[in-house]
Amino acid sequence: MKEQSYRKPERITKRSRFKTIYDQGVWRSSKNFTIVTCDNPQGERRLGITVTRKTGNAVKRNRIKRLIREFFRLHKNLFPERRDVVVMAKRNVPPLTFRQACHELTELFTREK
Repeated sequence: MKEQSYRKPERITKRSRFKTIYDQGVWRSSKNFTIVTCDNPQGERRLGITVTRKTGNAVKRNRIKRLIREFFRLHKNLFPERRDVVVMAKRNVPPLTFRQACHELTELFTREK
């Protein structure tokens, strides 16, 4: 059951690490999301989530974050080993179902680099 959890060591929390990822990472985008991947010094796959106020009110932002966390929890095999991944929601994201978000994020992660 631990494989399907979102543990504390799998989270990116420090602002300095987010800045490093933004500066050194590889950027890819889809219609509603942008991902940035970067090498990880800890050797574990980690997830960071960025949803700005331009995306919508607090209810909408929290829903998007829950969808991304659930996608990470269930699809860890799509996330590269020993990499940090930051998923950013673009502004004016329409209300997505979990299936729609999964489909879009899966395409984003499996697309050719």
